[in-house]
Formats: sequence, structure tokens, C-alpha cells
Amino acid sequence: MFETLSMIGLGYIGLPTATLFASRRKNVIGVDVNAYAVDTINQGRIHIVEPELDMLVQAAVHGGYLRATLTPEPADAFLIAVPTPFLEGNKPDLSYIADAAKAIAPVLAKGNLVILESTSPVGTTEQLAQWLAEARPDLSFPQQAGEEADIQVAYCPERVLPGRVVHELVSNDRVIGGMTQKATEMAIELYRIFVEGALVPTNARTAEMCKLTENSFRDVNIAFANELSLICDRLNINVWELISLANRHPRVNILQPGAGVGGHCIAVDPWFIVDKTPEEARIVRLAREINDYKPEWVVEKVKAAIAGVLSLRPDARMADIKVACLGLAFKPDIDDLRESPALKITKKISEIGCQVQAVEPNVNVLPSSLKAENIKLASLQEALVEADVICVLVKHKSFVENIDMILGKENMIDVVGLVV
Repeated sequence: MFETLSMIGLGYIGLPTATLFASRRKNVIGVDVNAYAVDTINQGRIHIVEPELDMLVQAAVHGGYLRATLTPEPADAFLIAVPTPFLEGNKPDLSYIADAAKAIAPVLAKGNLVILESTSPVGTTEQLAQWLAEARPDLSFPQQAGEEADIQVAYCPERVLPGRVVHELVSNDRVIGGMTQKATEMAIELYRIFVEGALVPTNARTAEMCKLTENSFRDVNIAFANELSLICDRLNINVWELISLANRHPRVNILQPGAGVGGHCIAVDPWFIVDKTPEEARIVRLAREINDYKPEWVVEKVKAAIAGVLSLRPDARMADIKVACLGLAFKPDIDDLRESPALKITKKISEIGCQVQAVEPNVNVLPSSLKAENIKLASLQEALVEADVICVLVKHKSFVENIDMILGKENMIDVVGLVV
């Protein structure tokens, strides 16, 4: 039934998903607006950092099962994995999904299945179906014809860990919510091509809320850890030791605090719940506010350290001070900078007027948001030698392996427990 598939969006989720379908000898057409990504993939290479993915893409492209293009083409099923960021005031931005709907509408044909994978506010799958119906009045959709619709529409979010995406896309359970029973069944048949985990049926709205609930649960737990770190700092208690001791309780499992919360999911999804139910989502909102505040707290710590350095060097100016920011990614050992608190902290520190040496072993070029005369990408060794203040923002493996270089440095602010 499904021989040709189209993946709209070839990022951290879209490309691995497209590649896994291709590895099962399905013809996959990947679509992305990024010409560089399209060209790179068509050469059998990848434009993101993800273990195992490079070899799979190379095999799929050279085997003739995966190719990328800028424009959608006819297929049996269309999977949409595009960004869903938020606008000013933490309002969800569905423009990428709207653009995807506009792009695929001209090539839809009777019998097609459309699946939204992007993490979305409740009701977005229905909105997608409405946009498609407006663009293709010659076809029927679930909201019009139910089980008999020409085009079936479903929602199926991923739940993967960066750095383990390939493995977890295959092994993790998937929640599949169709707008109709037929859509759910079709989607289950599709994902069964490569997914070894359970394929659990529900409806579209419940599936959408399930994804938001999972990430909000994690956000609330991280917020507890981050709030503990603020309390312990005020009380002069080692938060890492405290958590280690508390976790010896058989029913306590406190997470580790950090520089905040990043990534496209956990830092964004809870706001989708708050936006829909602002009066009810009180804990969800508070957790987001605590985690969003953590980067500000870190910057204040850096400012205090800089003030201490300047007090000992009366002839020095702010522009003479060098701060090493260790890590830019939103979590260890990946190159993903989306919603990264480390990135925000580094930018805020640069705005103080000091020199900033950004150390990120997983990127070769600074992101556009850090393009400034007083910021440069540096090696760990270079940064440690020159820095007046060191701020450890991400617990990268390469930092842990070189911990002896970091130990004993003065004016070190460690917000991830690198040195416990």
C-alpha cells in the first residue's frame, strides 16, 4: 500500500525518519526549504550531528531509495516534521505547518495519508486538514466525509532522545491518533514498516495532548531541580551532594539541575498547554517560568565574578575581561542549539561588554545570534588559558574527559555539576 513516501522537513526528526523508511526499501522523497540540506543529502551526507545516521543516509541515497528536493512530489503518504516554535508572548507559531499544507496540497491524490509529526497544540491536526480542504476542494477530508474521505489525516509524535534518535525511532512505542479510525489504521500500517515498539491507537487530539503532557511532566521535574539549585546556592549547600543523598530514598529520583531547559520540545511544548488552558495550567506555567529564569540567574553569577576580577585589577576595563563559556548546545554531546539556555547565556554575557570565548566541540561555526566582534569560537585549551571567568554550561563528554584542565581554575561557575 505504501511504496512511495514523502517526508516534509529534513531536520533532526524528519531526516532520520525518512532514512529508516528508505532502509526498508521504500522510495522516500525528502522535501526541505533548505537548499544546502537538500544538496548535502543528495550527496549521501548529512547536515546534522546524529550517531549512526551518516552511514544510513549514505546507503539509502546510493541505493536509490532516498532523494531530497525543494518541491513536493506525488506519493502514497506524506509525513510532516517541520518546526513549531512560538511567537511573542509564547503564542504557538503554526506557519511552518501551514506552509507545508500549502506545498503538498497540489500533489495530493485520492487514497493518500497525511501524518503530522510536529509537536503541536491540541487541534492542530484538525487545522491542517482544514487548510488542505481549502486548497483542494476537489478532494474530501475527514472533517467532511469521515471514514470515506479521499484523504485521511493523522497525528503521530516522536519521543526520541538526541544522540539516540535512530535507535529510539525504531524501538520506542508510538502513539497514533487519526481523525478517523481508518486514518489510525493506515498510520499504524505505515509505521509498522520500521517501528518495533508498540503502535498504540487513539484519536488526534489525545495524541497531540499526550506529546505535550510528556514534555510538560519532564519540564516540571527539571524545574524542581533547578529551583533546588537556587535554594542551595542561597543556603551555601552543594546541590549535587544534596540530590545524591536525597535520591537514596527508594521513592525519590530528583533530576539534575542545569543552565535551564532547551531543545525544541521541553522548552516549548508546555506553553502550548498554557496557551489553550491558561487558567488551569498553573503548575505547568510556573515550571516554565522557573526554567526560563535559570539563565538569568547564571548571567548574574557571571556579572558578580567579573566584578570581583575588576576589583582586583583597578586598571582593567570591562572590554579587557575574558569569559569562557563552555558549551552552546542545549544538552551534552550534540550540535542542536534550538532554544539552548547555554546559547542565551553566552549572548547575554557578550552584551555586558566583555570578551567571550565560546567553546562548543560539536559546531564549527558560531550561530548567527552570536555574531559579534567580542565573541569567538575557541578550543577548550585556549579558553582555559586566557579566561578570567569560566562558566560551564553543558556537560559535554570532552569537558568531562579534560576535567583536570578545569579543576582548580579560579572564578569558575559550574551550573551542570561538571565538578562535584
